[in-house]
Amino acid sequence: MSLPSRPTATQERLDGRALARLQQRLHVAPQRPWLHTEAARRMAERLPWIKARPTRVLDWSADASAPDELLHQACPDAEVARVIERPDPAEPAQRSWWQRLTGGRPEARLAPQDTAGWGAGLVWSNMRLQMATDPQDLLRAWRAALAPGGFLMFTTLGPGSLAELRELYRAAGWGSPHAPFVDMHDLGDMMVECGLAEPVMGQETLHLRYGTAEQLLAELRGLGINADPARFAGLRTPAWRERLLHAWRDRAGADGRITLRWELVYGHAFRGPDRGPSVAPSTTVPLDAMKLMLRKPGRGG
Repeated sequence: MSLPSRPTATQERLDGRALARLQQRLHVAPQRPWLHTEAARRMAERLPWIKARPTRVLDWSADASAPDELLHQACPDAEVARVIERPDPAEPAQRSWWQRLTGGRPEARLAPQDTAGWGAGLVWSNMRLQMATDPQDLLRAWRAALAPGGFLMFTTLGPGSLAELRELYRAAGWGSPHAPFVDMHDLGDMMVECGLAEPVMGQETLHLRYGTAEQLLAELRGLGINADPARFAGLRTPAWRERLLHAWRDRAGADGRITLRWELVYGHAFRGPDRGPSVAPSTTVPLDAMKLMLRKPGRGG
């Protein structure tokens, strides 16, 4: 059976239906994936770099759990709202342990379409950008949610992630194991184009080691699903899963552990000034208007 071809330039980078299933899974998960928690912790270490203390914080992260407690600790007096992309109207607002301790009110919940002009001093997004079908559109939405002078902080996965997984699939002829990740330099260019100023990009590589192949697969499943439009179109079988587990076991080190690399990318930027109207490189003037201009007093001729 032939594998689907890679998407063309006019096709989506990610499968929107697969992403919707992933968002729903993260929304109902009892706890956020470990890698999401670790990425948020490492991003929070960069909060002291920002001298201004925001009074409004918008949490636009991948999972729908309560806003990270690190935000409440870093901005205890700020109003914190979170973006829910697959809202459940029956779900009541909840107080985090930090808010219960300090007597704070439940967080506001916003749909993405209601964030423009919200006036956030900080937009905080943990592990969301790699799930965007169009990263530049999401960056524009983040800028629109920021107040003048507000700043953005985000984490996402870079193309150095899951290299071992790609090598395993390539060797077995199994097609694409995951959707492609955007390089941080491209993200920096997108930020500038979207009106985000003074972008700063950084990255670090985590080497996670798993005791068994089953633990590794459980970690991958908890983090997401394959949203690449070029992924294998059929259903995988239990026999295929056993081959996958066996292939991972073959890649274990001398201590029996399996290593998987994750590239964490960090982005920081301020909301830049609004741009004025664009000026075309050339202007077309109708012939009659040109004649009137030439007939005006004061023109030589």
